[in-house]
Amino acid sequence: MPDGDTAPFGFRDVPEAEKKALVREVFSSVARRYDLMNDLMSAGIHRLWKDAAVEWLDPRPGQRCLDVAGGTGDIAFRIADSARRHGGEADILVCDINADMLAEGVRRACERSERAIAWVCADAEKLPVPDASMDAYTIAFGIRNVTHIDLALKEARRVLKPGGHFLCLEFSRVEAPGLDALYDLYSLNVLPRIGQLVAGDADSYRYLAESIRRFPP
Repeated sequence: MPDGDTAPFGFRDVPEAEKKALVREVFSSVARRYDLMNDLMSAGIHRLWKDAAVEWLDPRPGQRCLDVAGGTGDIAFRIADSARRHGGEADILVCDINADMLAEGVRRACERSERAIAWVCADAEKLPVPDASMDAYTIAFGIRNVTHIDLALKEARRVLKPGGHFLCLEFSRVEAPGLDALYDLYSLNVLPRIGQLVAGDADSYRYLAESIRRFPP
């Protein structure tokens, strides 16, 4: 984190007070193409990562699960399905700062006739959730977009019950020699062009690629 009242937004440093609005604008732009965005950034592997994460979490009926920055429901739907495989329903709350992402999640839930999930528009740094009330806290590909990551992590600890589970998925840097340069070329140059072609938005895809480089390894 840069010194002073600034925060990273891609390769730029912006005033802290502006970052949330900028991030909100990015995700409003890509909400309807969120899965496509992650497919392009991970070659589709994000779906396997999400499956593996929820399999590790192994949610059970009656457990209370909070999915932060999960507006489109990718993790929440998997949690709901996992709990049903154990014979019942989990109590799932999705929290996202972006109303357009939440609207996409609600739309998908209606298509699935999914009723085990509640949706709330709120900030990861100030969750509208009681202390020690959640069995699990998940955040997938969202924490690098938070203005104050330390505050989001403190909130995660606050809302989790003693012994609760914290699960974070996030993109990181490619470490394999040669492949790292190839991925940089793709993500920083090709991906924004694809974003322009398929979503009419190069800038949002450029930010998402840059934000991975700024996130702590």
